[in-house]
Order: sequence, then C-alpha cells, then structure tokens
Amino acid sequence: MTITENSFTGEFSYTLDSKGRLNIPSKFRSALSPDNDSNFVITKGMDRCVVAYPVVEWQRRVEAGLRELSATSQRNRLFVRSVTRYATTVRLDGQGRIQLTPYLKDYARLDRDVRIIGVVNKIEIWNPDDLENIDELSPEDFEDLSDKVIL
Repeated sequence: MTITENSFTGEFSYTLDSKGRLNIPSKFRSALSPDNDSNFVITKGMDRCVVAYPVVEWQRRVEAGLRELSATSQRNRLFVRSVTRYATTVRLDGQGRIQLTPYLKDYARLDRDVRIIGVVNKIEIWNPDDLENIDELSPEDFEDLSDKVIL
C-alpha cells in the first residue's frame, strides 16, 4: 500500500545491467503519480550517490528553489550550475528501468551491485560499500531530530 503519491521508503538491492540500466523497485514505480508520466530527473546527490526525483517533485521543489536563488551571487550560480549540469530526465522503460548516465555512474562509483533507498520525496542510488561507510547519525542527533518530526 502506498501512503502518498511520490513518497518513497525502504531499501532494495539491485544490479545495473551492462548498458547502465537500473530496475526501479515496483513499490517505487507504483508510488509514482500519473502526472510524472513515468519520468524521473536524476542528478548528483549531496552525498556520493545518484538521486532520482519524480519530475513533478523536481519541478515543484528543486527547480522552484533554484529559481529563488539570486543570480547576482557567484556562490548561488555555482550551486545552481552544479545541480543542473548533471541533471537528466529519464523515463521508465517497459521493464521498469531507468538509464543512468556514464558521468553519474562514475560519480557514485556504481558498478554492478547497487542499493536503492527511498528518501521520502526522492530515491537515492548507492554503491553498497559507500553506503556502509557513511557516518551514522549519533544517538543524540537522532533523538533531537526525531523530536522535531514526532517519531
């Protein structure tokens, strides 16, 4: 059961095929709202991963936020450029796969095995070793943040 459209949770292990295509878990495909027309925008993640936003989420949140940044600030221009230059719209094929770009595969060090994680409004695609090596949130930070979202 999907709680809301364009909402993703859970972790899955999948493999990239030899052409760089990745199957998106059926749970995530079924959560994708029809107005996305089976499209995601993929780009560099804040951590060393690939992020995939439903195209509607990308437009509403990411593009809208980027547009709010003043173009007179060099820092803002560099940030907008860093986010958008690697962004690509991809469409689920008939088998539920998306095509990753060579740059994004290299950036996230994706070879064959990958972990796919639902992160509320987006999907993260990780090299399993990199995912295991990221710093865990301290118990204190977890408690502080969980209080803010009422866990």
